[in-house]
Amino acid sequence: MKPVRIDFAPPGMARTLHRTPPAAWMLAAFALLLLLAGAVAGADVVKRQRAHERQLAALQARAAVPAPAPLAAATPISETQAAAVNAAVMQLNLPWRALQDAVASATPPGVALLALEPDARKRSLRISAEARTSDEMIAYVARLKREELFSDVALTHHEINDQDPNRPIRFELDAAWSAP
Repeated sequence: MKPVRIDFAPPGMARTLHRTPPAAWMLAAFALLLLLAGAVAGADVVKRQRAHERQLAALQARAAVPAPAPLAAATPISETQAAAVNAAVMQLNLPWRALQDAVASATPPGVALLALEPDARKRSLRISAEARTSDEMIAYVARLKREELFSDVALTHHEINDQDPNRPIRFELDAAWSAP
């Protein structure tokens, strides 16, 4: 049989506090802690938002500063400066990809490329390479002549490297390229 609780006290705050179980008190304390943590976090968010708004206002104020007035008259460029700028632009506008592809497709495994030196003014490419034999060197020059990009290919210098035990032939050639 269940015990019967008889309470003749009038309903009120003291009776409610006395009859509240300990688990309810713990739940209320936990809820109060959560509420307090939420308030602290909310205050931090508001503080950060105000700081961001101040930074944004400062950036907008800096952006609103008028730009300096343009120069009234353009400074004239001398002939030497213009020539230097044009030479630099010409060098930067070299058809590197086409030159590299043409040289790579014509280079056999027996030839080692040492240097590619383009001259934009003359539209020529100086190639330094090494070959094991003179036949490979001559065949390489012939293959470069068959490339569509090059209009003229000429062997300009060759020598045998006696200091290397394999005695390769080091040679240079000039290849003029046509407009792509």
